[in-house]
Amino acid sequence: MGVTNPEKIAEDFTTVLRNGNKFNKRIDVTSKKYDFDSKKVLAFYIPKKSSGDKPVYFNSIKNTFIRTASGDQRATQEETDTFFRTASFEEKDKELTKYTINDLDEETIIKYRSYFAQMNPGHRYNALGNKEFLQKLSVIIDDRVTHGGLLVFGNEDSLIREIPHHKIEYLEIAGISYEDAPTRYSVRLTSETNLFTAFFDIYERLSKKIDVPFRLKAGFRDDDPPHLQAIREALVNLVMHTDYFSQANPRIRVFSNRFEFFNPGALPKDIEFILKEDFSLPRNPIIAKIFRFVKLAENIGSGFHKMINGWNSHYHLKPLIEGDFDFYKITFPTTTTQKTTQKTTQKKLYDREKEILGIIENNPYLNMEEIARVIGLSRVGVKYHIDKLKVKGKIKREGSKKKGKWVMQK
Repeated sequence: MGVTNPEKIAEDFTTVLRNGNKFNKRIDVTSKKYDFDSKKVLAFYIPKKSSGDKPVYFNSIKNTFIRTASGDQRATQEETDTFFRTASFEEKDKELTKYTINDLDEETIIKYRSYFAQMNPGHRYNALGNKEFLQKLSVIIDDRVTHGGLLVFGNEDSLIREIPHHKIEYLEIAGISYEDAPTRYSVRLTSETNLFTAFFDIYERLSKKIDVPFRLKAGFRDDDPPHLQAIREALVNLVMHTDYFSQANPRIRVFSNRFEFFNPGALPKDIEFILKEDFSLPRNPIIAKIFRFVKLAENIGSGFHKMINGWNSHYHLKPLIEGDFDFYKITFPTTTTQKTTQKTTQKKLYDREKEILGIIENNPYLNMEEIARVIGLSRVGVKYHIDKLKVKGKIKREGSKKKGKWVMQK
């Protein structure tokens, strides 16, 4: 059809986006006019906002939307909170808690200081008392413990009260998927302790799952080859970059053909940029500082090159790094059957989706709990598939969770 008076339309449109009266952020936009068969067509290009500028909303924060596939969905409160935490990168773990040095775990402090002295035998911090030492690490500021300090050194009670989702979940699955395994998991660690203790508990399990062939280095056995360093770096990366205030827990899953590290919280930049520039911006800088002081983390760069090159040097396979605005996941394949595994898993997931669609078609008034009972899955499992179906535009929900119904879409 084309438009009449395109100059005025373009001016009105760009003014609304840029004047700050309707949107919470100034939105830069470029307009261009095209002529098609004597018709005027306007095109507008709006560049993607950086993580630090989100969320962007119209009139009210309730009008925050997330692009999913070909449509938009209103953001939940948790998703909106995630945007704000991501925008305040490098700030959350610096915030002060109500806790003092008396709420830290004394045994962890002793272990850390022993490790620090071993790694830095001549360092002047070794002569300091515990309080002064922890102040140098920004664990304590103005006699109060920071969030980062509490996460690394806190005792169990203070941690659970202040940051209930700090626990790193570690699972070993004896198969290539939950469906393939004889039991849902063979080993599960969910540490209630602080991050320094949890790191070594988990690393002890991980190192036993890595194939370390006999090799001499400078006349001695090499017990720390690059692919083992890659896994250790992934664990440190998870500890330093997790959003501990998300409702999701950080998670490590060890399958028979891969290792998966799931981090709640997005990367600060696209992975392509991070790799190209060796860019490093830890979400939790105090935690990063604590681990770097004992040489458990890279002092320069993000550590992703160490993960990728170290793993590839032994398995001749590169880790897969993927994510979204509220998470990222690193997968370390151990066999070339990983692609086949992904296809098999994808088919099983697709079959589940078809099964749920059939149930909804027969009774659109069932809620998620009722669908879970019919299909024999957990509510979380059903929600996962329902969310996928929504994104694909297969179904939508009309009405409330209890009294609403599902509507099939073409």
